[in-house]
Amino acid sequence: MTSGEPQTADANAPAPPAAPTPAASAAGTRDPAAPAAPGDGFLTMWRDLAVLGRSAASGGYRRYAWTPADADCRAWFRAQADARGLAYETDRNGNQWAWLGDPAAGGAVVTGSHLDSVPDGGAFDGPLGVVSAFAALDLLRARGARPRRPLGVVNFADEEGARFGLACVGSRLTAGQLDPDAARALTGADGVSLAAAMERAGHDPYAIGPDPERLARIGAFVELHIEQGRALDLAGRPVGVASAIWPHGRWRFDFHGEANHAGTTRLEDRRDPMLTYATTVLAARKKARLAGALATFGKVAVEPNGVNAIASLVRGWLDSRAPDEETLAAVVAAIEQAAAERGARDGVRVSVTRESFTPVVEFAHDLRDRLAALLGPGEPAPVLPTGAGHDAGILSAAVPTAMLFVRNPTGVSHSPAEHAAEDDCAAGVSALADVWEGLACR
Repeated sequence: MTSGEPQTADANAPAPPAAPTPAASAAGTRDPAAPAAPGDGFLTMWRDLAVLGRSAASGGYRRYAWTPADADCRAWFRAQADARGLAYETDRNGNQWAWLGDPAAGGAVVTGSHLDSVPDGGAFDGPLGVVSAFAALDLLRARGARPRRPLGVVNFADEEGARFGLACVGSRLTAGQLDPDAARALTGADGVSLAAAMERAGHDPYAIGPDPERLARIGAFVELHIEQGRALDLAGRPVGVASAIWPHGRWRFDFHGEANHAGTTRLEDRRDPMLTYATTVLAARKKARLAGALATFGKVAVEPNGVNAIASLVRGWLDSRAPDEETLAAVVAAIEQAAAERGARDGVRVSVTRESFTPVVEFAHDLRDRLAALLGPGEPAPVLPTGAGHDAGILSAAVPTAMLFVRNPTGVSHSPAEHAAEDDCAAGVSALADVWEGLACR
């Protein structure tokens, strides 16, 4: 089964583990006799969403773009908008929007994230921002706040890029950073193109493209996300503000060797691309460590992929990130050089293709500083950089953007083990409501 289609659970397989919920903490235990807090709807929404697109085998999520699991999540989003009397729409690129007030009035304050996942991903990366957005709106209404600007909640389509190999497709198209023809031609491991997948899901792939009119309506976009590291945990703070996103990209390395028999070909007669690939993986780790950067080969495809056959082709995908673009370029160049040098020794031809690149994103300083002050009346909220890409980073070129991070006690992300404490999720909802109140109600 390819990563592009949801897998069907074996009827004889054991039942999946209970749907992941925010971990309770002693400080956050509530008296069951106490009246419900406005944020209690968060847990109800979380439980309803947590069962969608889960794998019975791993307990992780397989919510790939334009699949039935994705459709279930999109239906959940619309149901939340309808339940709150919000105006709902799907834009030309498949992004979902829910509005309080008329977005045509301009200056809207929007929050949200995404609902799709990486293969066997965790419950929080993306969904935490969407669920928290609806919960923050509930809290804002419970406070009796009166918005003077339109408020929006968004679910961006295909943020993770798990099916078609390119991240942030929905926001890239909207911001004019992805050519529509190139987007339609993206093809998953199942051989299905993005255009065909969208069409099967009932969305017109020939309508996709830049949407400057929509972006012009937005005065600020604030994305809440689980932190994908441990900086907040080490600082002892539940919520922080992002300062910047490291530049990052994806590169495909093709190692061309010669297929042959594993049991009869002498070692000295082999042109084995697996050796070159393995050496390149080790080189990537070393080059990144020396430069204070990150480099990961997390996906590999082998041809002919036989146990008793020397490979003819090994294709590996490099993800690399660094504090600045110069360092990133130097690290990738050093990895390419290491691959070429080893390939020359092994009789293996190496070619490298850059599949995506996102430059450094400095979030709007005035908005970032205002958020930090709003969230810390005594002491400003921590401000920290991140190596992970987000829709907020894509939109930053066209709209003032900022990000809030909720504490991740282990730093684990893109894994079923990803989690956050219930108290910290509640703090994130409260922080988001404070942001909305500060930016749209005063």
